[in-house]
Amino acid sequence: MSANASAPVIKNEDSPRGFAFALTAYLLWGFLPIYMKAVAHISPAEVIAHRIVWSLPLAGLVLVVLGRTNDIRTALRSPRMLAMAALTATLITINWGTYVWAIGAGHALDAALGYFINPLFSIFLGAVVLKEKLLPAQIAAIALAGLAVVVLAADSGGIPWVSLTLTISWGLYALFRKTLPLGPNQGFFLEVLILSIPAFFYILYLEFGSGQGHFYRTGWSDTALLLGCGLITAVPLMIYANGAKLLRLSTIGIMQYIAPTMIFLIAIFLFHEPLGTARMIAFPLIWAGLVLYTWGMLRGNRGR
Repeated sequence: MSANASAPVIKNEDSPRGFAFALTAYLLWGFLPIYMKAVAHISPAEVIAHRIVWSLPLAGLVLVVLGRTNDIRTALRSPRMLAMAALTATLITINWGTYVWAIGAGHALDAALGYFINPLFSIFLGAVVLKEKLLPAQIAAIALAGLAVVVLAADSGGIPWVSLTLTISWGLYALFRKTLPLGPNQGFFLEVLILSIPAFFYILYLEFGSGQGHFYRTGWSDTALLLGCGLITAVPLMIYANGAKLLRLSTIGIMQYIAPTMIFLIAIFLFHEPLGTARMIAFPLIWAGLVLYTWGMLRGNRGR
């Protein structure tokens, strides 16, 4: 994002409107497991295909209303921008697919853990990829997250792949998404535009080739749920994108815990997933790391 002499000054402060936008987005993401549970009888690949296809018209309508369609025309003429968008689209597809499978297969707690770890993984990426200097509190936070992963791995006899896949895919998506010189709404549209081609043909294959599709063969409830996948994908993302511009980074950093906390509570009290001894150790370790991370972030913000 660039600024010039004629551009308005953007204040580094919170606004009630921005808080309302971000809170709405995080609450929608927090309740998302309930929707994903409703489509658990449908394969994750089919759910993801419909998330992509039905997000496209919504994202396009937003760009038309905002008058930003020229940005997409420019992007489509840039091979480098298309390659970067293809990379971020692949990463977000891996993240969505893992999440949809995890909820349907009874691993919502693992999904919550993955999104709790994500801020700490982003700090780690900043140090490794961007050569950012880590503060002692950040190093301790990352160490606690690493210890939590070791505890889970020792308990299960293997790596907690659901949590780590969600963490790594989203962390890399956020990192590479910053290199895409497009606004959030334009970037999301370009990603789903690229993904919509294979997604559309996959849906056609399921419906008319293999006969395994759920869009119209299995009743109106499945049709409505699959159509709704576009809404539950595009709406929170775009609400969040507009809210984030009106909030301080530290505020967003704290609010990002809302969704995984809700997923955690839904997994235990609604889905009745067992917490288990290893998770009872791992989650407090992650939460302690997040406390250190948040404390350091707020302290640094006050210093600035």
